[in-house]
Amino acid sequence: MSGPTPPRAEDGVFTMTASATIDAPVEKVWNVLLDFPSYPEWNPFVRSQVVVDAANKPLDDQTPKLGSTLILTVNIPPGKDGESHPQKSHEIVTLVDHENHRVAWRYASLPNWLLNAERWQSISLSDDGKAKYDTVEVFGGPVAYLVKWITGKDLKKSFDAFADALKKRSEER
Repeated sequence: MSGPTPPRAEDGVFTMTASATIDAPVEKVWNVLLDFPSYPEWNPFVRSQVVVDAANKPLDDQTPKLGSTLILTVNIPPGKDGESHPQKSHEIVTLVDHENHRVAWRYASLPNWLLNAERWQSISLSDDGKAKYDTVEVFGGPVAYLVKWITGKDLKKSFDAFADALKKRSEER
């Protein structure tokens, strides 16, 4: 597989990862991952993920495309609405690779020199014929030290909850 590659852990202050082996076809898991409007139904971490225009108004077509702007509402730690203090972030889609089932976006709520973070997610075929979900996000810049100190443990719980919920949603459909 050629083309863009995920950020390297050694280039950041800290890295978050999660993975899951999912008993479902790769294409099915990919479709669940990219079905942003359904996130409130199943995702305890990313409660809302909306593709928006330059005025931050939701687009009719919620399909992510290279350069799209996303507004995420996240729960750290993960939980249902009302159980956590939701936080919003703006993200820019940096990769949508349907052929290799990879998608990525970078944090855009603060200047890149203060906090840079890019999250990559991929679905691949495992040796046993199941789908394998992997995600990695590398955090850099001076604010990354605060993010790690304040939310590090809960952020890890959130990443793991996302992977577990994606597995459950993909296997039940």
